[in-house]
Formats: sequence, structure tokens, C-alpha cells
Amino acid sequence: MKKDIEQLKVDNVIVAVVQEKNELNENIWNVYLINQRKEAIENVLISSRGYITDVTGVETKTSVLRHSIGTVEVEDFAIVEPIIEDLFALHNEYWVSFYIGKKMYDKKYIFLAETISEKRLINIPVLNKQGVMIR
Repeated sequence: MKKDIEQLKVDNVIVAVVQEKNELNENIWNVYLINQRKEAIENVLISSRGYITDVTGVETKTSVLRHSIGTVEVEDFAIVEPIIEDLFALHNEYWVSFYIGKKMYDKKYIFLAETISEKRLINIPVLNKQGVMIR
């Protein structure tokens, strides 16, 4: 039965962690979902979690958060959640599911531990802000 499930490729959907300034001019980080497809993505659901296992086998993990985003139009974005710098030491996973028409797509995006940092910042498309992204 598993072989009967169509595996649809997700492309042009980006998860980005972006550095921004708050109203007190302090650096903060936010997670965004960016749609660069030629069609809107609908009923977007995102689950996020952080985890790591150290060399001694001790696990550290966060709670799983679930976000209902709704529709993200063509060349548009949605903020998913704020993220604190303490979590950059963990693997941060975002599992994104959405519909295009009647077909469901999903993809797991994983920012490995220590990959979200100021030294890795690039310009994020659509947002035109500095951040780290996974396509």
C-alpha cells in the first residue's frame, strides 16, 4: 500500500531563520516560511522541535510546537515562530505540510546544531533580510 502513495517533490518552499531588530533595537530571531512557487500553498501546517544527543548519550529536546498558517500566496511569506539563541545548539526541525489543489505535499527541514549563526547570514529572497535558510 505504501507504494501506492504518490511522493510529491517540494520545491521553491523555503524555511528561513532571520535576524531582526525588535522595538528596543535588540537582535531577535524569527522563523519564516517563504513560498516561491508559481501557485499559492494552502492549509499550511508546520510542526517544530529541537533535539540533540551528546557524546555521553544524554538527550536534550524541546516540546513539539504545531502551527496552522493557512494560505501563503505566490512570492509571499508567513512568520512561523520566534526562536531564541539558546536553541541554536540543538538540531531544529520544521516539518511543513500543505496542499496545492487536492494534492498534499510535505517536507522536513532540519537546521543542524550550530548552523544558525551570524557568520552564516545571507540575503533571504522575498524577505530581503539577513538569515539562514533551507530550500
